[in-house]
Order: sequence, then structure tokens, then C-alpha cells
Amino acid sequence: MEIVVSGIRPTGNLHLGNYFGAVKNFLRLQDEYNCFFFIADWHSLTTHPHPGDVKVNVRKILAEYLACGIDPFKSAIYMQSDIKEILELYLYLNMNAYLGELQRVTSFKEKARKQPENVNAGLLTYPTLMAADILIHRADKVPVGKDQEQNMEMARKFARRFNMIYGVDFFPEPQSYSFGGDAIKVPGLDGTGKMGKSEGNAIYLIDDAVTIRKKVMKAVTDSGPVEPNSEKPEAIANLFAMLKIVSSTDTYDYFNEKYNTCQVRYGDLKKQLAEDIINFTSPIRERILDFSANIEYMDKVAHEGAEKARESAEKTIREVRKIIGF
Repeated sequence: MEIVVSGIRPTGNLHLGNYFGAVKNFLRLQDEYNCFFFIADWHSLTTHPHPGDVKVNVRKILAEYLACGIDPFKSAIYMQSDIKEILELYLYLNMNAYLGELQRVTSFKEKARKQPENVNAGLLTYPTLMAADILIHRADKVPVGKDQEQNMEMARKFARRFNMIYGVDFFPEPQSYSFGGDAIKVPGLDGTGKMGKSEGNAIYLIDDAVTIRKKVMKAVTDSGPVEPNSEKPEAIANLFAMLKIVSSTDTYDYFNEKYNTCQVRYGDLKKQLAEDIINFTSPIRERILDFSANIEYMDKVAHEGAEKARESAEKTIREVRKIIGF
């Protein structure tokens, strides 16, 4: 069975964009592949988080993974920092990574520009740590967005380079797994772009009903259409895109018809959208709260997931040491 690896940094709660863009597809992948899903707590250290925040955020993501339906009996769910073999492979890959190629990575240049006071070595070698996360399990597929494609190419480059230097065919070249038509782009509520934490336009799976209503009612709109069947501006198209995701077909068709006949009332549309989002997220939110309260169970899941991941990682490292000559 092919191996799939995917990780998420513990920098905040999951939002609807995370759910429809990736997590929903993870539920399908875990039935088809040997999956390793990890929480990338080492990666988060590039921003120097407070020690207490790391532990809290890791548990948030774990509870949300479980609440969304990722099954610890089907997949290994673990903390990156529980698999020390990743760091050893990270060291070996860094020995064959070159300063110039790391400095040319787009994500490094962008982060260095945004945080010039904190251009650390971890930020520079982010691609090698990401490669170690993947290659430690000799993964075949990695579900990633387009923003990670350059880092994926670096992972393939490091795999090829290791094989070439040591004259082996050990590491497969991991391929980016695209969800294709199954991936849904969830828009933000600020009138532009996709939903995201940094954009401040997200609805989180943990948000309560009052918070969701407030966020949706503040969504950007205009004065309404003045001609029948006119094209929807981006902000309005975003609202209708959200309707299509969480509402019934009848609800979407009703408001779409009202828009096309210049009779739409955005207040009514947003009230309906808010209630439909609440109906969708409430069961997930309840499960998040239940899992969050059961620390013993979450620790058990993380421990058992780490054991599964460590078994795979130890096997890889034993072979890597032998290949290198240790």
C-alpha cells in the first residue's frame, strides 16, 4: 500500500477552509492509503512561540483532527517532536543541502522580508526539515497546496541527491497529491481571497453560534444588483460560494434567483448563511470540546500514533546509517 504523509503547523484552530480544502479529503485517503498525519510542532519554533502556547496549540489541532473524523485506528496521528529520528535525517539532509539553493526558496525570501529581525537557521532549512518529515516514512504521496510545491520539489531533489551520492535507490521521490475536483476553495468573508488565519477572515470549527453570526453579518456586500442576471462582484460571489458549500440546493437557488431578479436582501442571505454554517459546524464543535476535555484519551492517541510512526522512522534510519557508513 502506498504511503501518504501530511502535517499541519499548530499555529491556531482549524477553519472551514482547512476542513474543505484538506481534512475532508484526509478522511477518504485514510481508507485508501497507509497514512501518517502529524502536528508539526518543530516547524512552529521558527516564530519563537511561548512554550505554553506550543502545548495548547498542539492539543487544539489533535482534538480538531479527531473531531473531524481522522481515525487513529486507520492512520498514525502523532507529534513531530515525538519522532527523534526525523531530526537525525534532517541532519543528514542538511549535510547535502547548499546555502544558495536554500536562500532561493520563495517561502524563505518572503518570511525573511516579513520578519527581518528573525531570519533564523530553522527558517532557512525549513525545506530540509519538511523533506525529513516526508522521507522518514519513504512516502509516495503528500497532500499539499500549490504554495508548498517548491518545498516539495526540494524534497524530491534531496531524495535524488542522497540516492546519487551513495549510489543507491533508497528514497522514492515523493509526489504532490492533488485533490483535483474534490478540493473546495473556501472564500473569506472580507470580500477578497480565500479563507485563512493570517487574513483574519476565517470561520473556525470551534467558533460558537454567536461568533459565527457576528462574523457573517459583517461580511462585505454592496448596494445590490441594478440589472437582472448581472455578474456578481467578488465579495458577493464569495457569499454565494459559501452558500453552495454549507446550504441546501434549494436555499442557494432561492437567493440566486432573488439576485438575478434584483430582489435580493443581503441581510436575509447572511442570516440564512450564518444559520447554515452553525448547523454544519455545531456537531464538529461539540466533538472538539468533548475530545479537548478528555486529555487522557488524546495523550493515548498521540502515544500510539508516535509508536506507529517511530516503527517506520526507525526502520528508515537504520538503513540510512548503513548506507552512509555508520
